[in-house]
Amino acid sequence: MRTLLVLVALCLLLPARAANAVDDPLRSPLWHGMRQRMLGSDPVVFDARVRVALPPSAEDPLAVPVELRFDGLAEVEQVRVFADLNPIPQVLDYWPGRAGGALAFRIKVEQSTPVRAAVRTRDGTWHVGGAWVAATGGGCTMPSQGSGNAAWQERLGEVSARLWPRPEGASRLRLRVVHPMDTGLAGGIPVFHVDRLALRDAAGQELVRLQLHEPVAENPVLSIDLRHPGPVRIEGRDTQGNRIAAEVRP
Repeated sequence: MRTLLVLVALCLLLPARAANAVDDPLRSPLWHGMRQRMLGSDPVVFDARVRVALPPSAEDPLAVPVELRFDGLAEVEQVRVFADLNPIPQVLDYWPGRAGGALAFRIKVEQSTPVRAAVRTRDGTWHVGGAWVAATGGGCTMPSQGSGNAAWQERLGEVSARLWPRPEGASRLRLRVVHPMDTGLAGGIPVFHVDRLALRDAAGQELVRLQLHEPVAENPVLSIDLRHPGPVRIEGRDTQGNRIAAEVRP
C-alpha cells in the first residue's frame, strides 16, 4: 500500500515538472534552480533581444568564445552571465554604464551546458537569452598553463589594449590581462583570478565596471563597445589584491 501511494504521488508531481520545463526554451534540467540562485525573486522573461553567440561545439573547453548583444534593450543596469551545468556557474557581472549593447570574452566549460546572459533593466526585470555549447569537458578542472611558470608570473597583471574609433563619438576597446584565472578545482592550485575591472575616462569618471569569476578564460580578453571616444583608463585587482592598471588612447 505504501509503495502504491508513493507511485501515485510521483505521477502527480511529474506533469508539473514537465510543464515547468517548457518555460525554458533551452530545456535545461537545472534552469529553475539557476533562476533562483542567479536572479532571485525578480521578474524574469525570455527575450530575443538578448543574443548569446558561441560555437555549437567547443574546440577548446578552456577558451570558448562568447559574444553578447543586447542593444535592443533600453535602460540596462546590469548583465549577469552564467553557465547552468558548470561546477562554478557564475561567469561575470557587467555594469555597462556608458557602453553600448555588446560584450565579448572567453570562458571555460566543464561539460556541455547552456550559457545565458541575463540583462536587468531599470524596472527590475531580467531579460534572458542563451545558447547551448557542446563540450567534451574538463575546462574548469584543468590547471592553467601559467600557474607554474616563473617567467610568466613576472608578467602577472600586464595589460595590452587597443581602441578603435567609431562613428558619433563611440569606440571599441579590446583588452587582455595576463592572469591564470585559476578556478580552485585543479588539485593543489587555489582560487586565483581577476576580480574587478573598471574603465574610466580621463577625468576619472566610470564608463563601465565588471566583476569576473573563475570560469572566465586564462589571460582574459574582453571586447567592449563604448559610448566614449577615449582615452580610457583601466583599473582593477585580483583576488589576492594585486593591482591592474593601464591607459589606452585611440
